[in-house]
Amino acid sequence: MSGNIRVRFAPSPTGDLHIGGVRTALFNWLYAKKEKGTFVLRIEDTDEARSTDQSTGIIIDALNWLQLNWQEGPGNELPEYAPYYQMKRKEIGIYQKYIDILIEKGFAYKCYCTPDEVEKMRQQALLAKLPPKYNGHCANLTEEERKNKEAEGRTAVIRFKMPKEGSIEFDDIVRGHVSFENALLDDFVLMKANGVPTYNFACVVDDYLMKMTHVIRGDDHISNTPRQLHIFKALGWEMPKFAHLSMILGPDGARLSKRHGHTSVLEYRREGYLREALINYLALLGWSTSDSQQLFEHDELIEKFSLDRCNSSPATFDSAKLLWMNGEYIRKKSADEIYDLFMDWIYYTKQENIVEKWDKVLLKKAISLEHEKIKLIKDIPSLVDFFFKDVVFDEAATAKVFLSEKAKDSAKLVLNESLNRLPAEQSFTADSLELFARNIAAEKGIKTGQVFHPIRVAVSGRTQGPSLFHMMEVMGKDEVLKRIKIAVDKYFK
Repeated sequence: MSGNIRVRFAPSPTGDLHIGGVRTALFNWLYAKKEKGTFVLRIEDTDEARSTDQSTGIIIDALNWLQLNWQEGPGNELPEYAPYYQMKRKEIGIYQKYIDILIEKGFAYKCYCTPDEVEKMRQQALLAKLPPKYNGHCANLTEEERKNKEAEGRTAVIRFKMPKEGSIEFDDIVRGHVSFENALLDDFVLMKANGVPTYNFACVVDDYLMKMTHVIRGDDHISNTPRQLHIFKALGWEMPKFAHLSMILGPDGARLSKRHGHTSVLEYRREGYLREALINYLALLGWSTSDSQQLFEHDELIEKFSLDRCNSSPATFDSAKLLWMNGEYIRKKSADEIYDLFMDWIYYTKQENIVEKWDKVLLKKAISLEHEKIKLIKDIPSLVDFFFKDVVFDEAATAKVFLSEKAKDSAKLVLNESLNRLPAEQSFTADSLELFARNIAAEKGIKTGQVFHPIRVAVSGRTQGPSLFHMMEVMGKDEVLKRIKIAVDKYFK
């Protein structure tokens, strides 16, 4: 294979873009970046019953969010290779041309058998303990027999005429040497009766015409590869190099599915995962460095990626590890960056009503206080919303901190002392407020926790939250005093 490295991601727009598809897109993108090659997006929409424009839009939105930008494809079509949608390619006769060549050379034939007849052949083969495949009934029809079939009103699919002996072999970059016996392969359909090409045929024609040097895809396609290689050989075309990526499993060892959690990439966006974290994590599903590095900068991931380091063993999707990784990436961001990501998430999930009355300056400060605790962008509202609404007292918190026999007297004392003394505090900073609270504890002969906890619950309604004194500083003296008075009036009058 000579010339510039060219790889493609070729999804079928029949639903959401799932994690396995994103991993395939990512590995193609990384390889193209590493080798200074070209990453192509091609839409394989020949499944007429299930392919939709909506699904195509979802795929494009997901790749754009992940910034897996394609040099060629929808929105950036080069005349030499366009169009990049298979049904549009079908409309201008690209596939029919090569069907005619294969029939002329004796590598393909018209098949008039009905689906029921083909199924009956397969069942008979199973009963005879043979591979359940089409038996080649129409492979040697005479011209007269063909005309008779057509006179009956039968339409024909086009099948590839598979050799009955020998084998087809190739060297896979990930899996090594792979061989398939031709006798186990059937005369598979190249083109349906309505003129729409099948996956195996269309992708071979497109990979050749678009000059793909490498085909990097999931190992669920490896059973398709021998059929595709036969088409390459029959047309006398140079074959690309193949790399079949390992399967992705759930924690229970079964193939990753919805029962293991989210499978659609945009569901992870809605949950508040960072694209960098998802990319970093997916890169480690079936690939690793020699030193098992876990976290990568953007350019570092491209630099270190290698198909040679891809593993043929199944990879296990670990949601807990992805969540940990997301938290690590969030902590590397500045508070301003987290604010921007949060606002993007708000608009993406159409939840503008949550923040429409929130003071944005206060929001930035509140996010800064909780920065270390944020694991998902969607966590932010529940962590900071108490800054922006009337205090709501958690029943368990008040029962423990305000109302228990052990705590109620000291809590009443502390909150009343706070109401009396805080107005005179000139410097309402975290440091001065901590000193203020410690002085109360020392003067009254009580533990610091007996001071800190009642103030926290009075101000936030909760026992958990950001640093108490930084929280009070950000909230401001007037708001803090207002909330403490509400607590006193509600629980200690």
